[in-house]
Amino acid sequence: MDEKTGGRGIVFATGTPVSNSVTELHTMMRYLQYDFLQEKGLHHFDSWVSTFGKQKTDWELAPAGNKFKQRTRIASYANMPELTSMFKQCADVKTADMLHLNVPECEMHIVNVEPTELQQKLVTELADRADDIQGGAVDPEVDNMLRITGDGRKVGLDPRLINPDFEDNPQTKLNQCIDNVYRIHQETASDKLTQIIFCDLGVPRGKPAKTAKSQSDEEEIISDSLEESGDFCIYDDIKKKLMERGIPEKEIAFIHDAPTEKAKSELFEKVRCGDVRVLIGSTAKMGTGTNVQDRLVALHDLDIPWRPADLEQRRGRMVRQGNINKQVHLYRYVTKGTFDAYSYQTLEAKQRFISQIITSKTPARTCEDVDQQALSYSEIKALCTGDERIKELMVLESEVKELKSMQSEYQNVHYDMQDKLQRYPQTKQQLESSIDAMKKDLEHCKSLPIDENTHLPAFKITLDGTTYTDRTEAGKALESVCCKLIGESNKPLPIGELHGFPITIRFAPDQNCLQATLQGSKPYTTNFSVSFPTNLKHLESLLFSLDQKIAAAQNALNQLNFRCQRS
Repeated sequence: MDEKTGGRGIVFATGTPVSNSVTELHTMMRYLQYDFLQEKGLHHFDSWVSTFGKQKTDWELAPAGNKFKQRTRIASYANMPELTSMFKQCADVKTADMLHLNVPECEMHIVNVEPTELQQKLVTELADRADDIQGGAVDPEVDNMLRITGDGRKVGLDPRLINPDFEDNPQTKLNQCIDNVYRIHQETASDKLTQIIFCDLGVPRGKPAKTAKSQSDEEEIISDSLEESGDFCIYDDIKKKLMERGIPEKEIAFIHDAPTEKAKSELFEKVRCGDVRVLIGSTAKMGTGTNVQDRLVALHDLDIPWRPADLEQRRGRMVRQGNINKQVHLYRYVTKGTFDAYSYQTLEAKQRFISQIITSKTPARTCEDVDQQALSYSEIKALCTGDERIKELMVLESEVKELKSMQSEYQNVHYDMQDKLQRYPQTKQQLESSIDAMKKDLEHCKSLPIDENTHLPAFKITLDGTTYTDRTEAGKALESVCCKLIGESNKPLPIGELHGFPITIRFAPDQNCLQATLQGSKPYTTNFSVSFPTNLKHLESLLFSLDQKIAAAQNALNQLNFRCQRS
């Protein structure tokens, strides 16, 4: 498409261009401005990330959970204003504070739930499992940190996701959510207002058979892999308890019961009309494309996804144009002392750097990147035991390591500055001598006769005793002289002079080419190519660019003096 339309044939439209990590920007830019990246030498990810990313190597637990290893990850990003400026060449970023859309005002409710005795016991068991993994007492195929992470999320929601035979405690956040849903249902019955419950854990296992496999069906199959189901179904438990309190079954629906686009359309229409007043679904199936906002008054985030974009997609189902309510309510449920707190901490850290990219304001110079879903050993212990000293120890160890690194960097800079100070008199003298020598050679060049056509010194070169004023003949003579002398010695050999500057040539084994030197008040050297007419231009450019060389040397001298004065 880019080749056919000159790079103007593709338009991307999304509310979440960066869903999890700044590195996703490179993918977006490769799609939309590949030629620009290629021109700047940033089309390869390694080049792009070396320009904008800062890597950090640290010890982390291997995903298998059986050993520690060093891992280098992108810890932060630099040059954010430049990156944002490049991205906005192909992106028109419009944020909510710029659009002033007619959307309802959203009130946030954080429901903090105390853990039950069973949840506390299960969390302690998770800590013991982490100890066993740390000590190498468990086969990684039997248990590992990733499994502990998954079980920790389930414990925070409802222990019955671990074992259906566990008690159904009315104090869990699942039952707290059911209480809120029922209360709002009764309070808004006259207006037939609706609610959505999002949950990615304990989804219905049985799926209606698909008669035809379409592209949307393929997407459903893929989205199933993002959901976690087991013997206990959260959805069925919610529906059962709401029906026991008097809510008609026809007013409660699962997104999983609508496997086709037609079925979804019919279900969404029922929600918009208020016939279905409680819709339960997962982020994957009920995120993008779900337009049921007309009567939505409350949205419940029962569990915590891993990506900020998923939370934004959830919220966007309710806080959007077309909602008849001026005030809506967003409930997010957290079980204290479990992995819930860590999950929201991870989301917060991720959203912090995403917001610095997708913003209407000037971005910060640097931002942190977080992209790790599995918990480290220390974080699991801190969350599971509730002993904040473990977390504090982990933070302090990290700070000590960072300070030692900064100390090492300071010492390196300090020693480097000392070396430069010691070399300063010699380096200054060399630069000043070089500038004086080049100024003398420049004065000589200005005294040469000028060609009226080129306004440059008239061409005149002497090779092997013969003087040439024609460039074509001179090029042939230069090639003949070089071919005749090249095999005699690697030492500089005189072959003539250009504008009064003696010329010597030598073979440079390290560069595998001929080198020519013009000797004035100081030597000027250039490498020869296979084209001898071009080599003549190289020789002349050594003299005709003397004013630029003088300016560069003067700039280097000024910088040297400035650094020395600061030191």
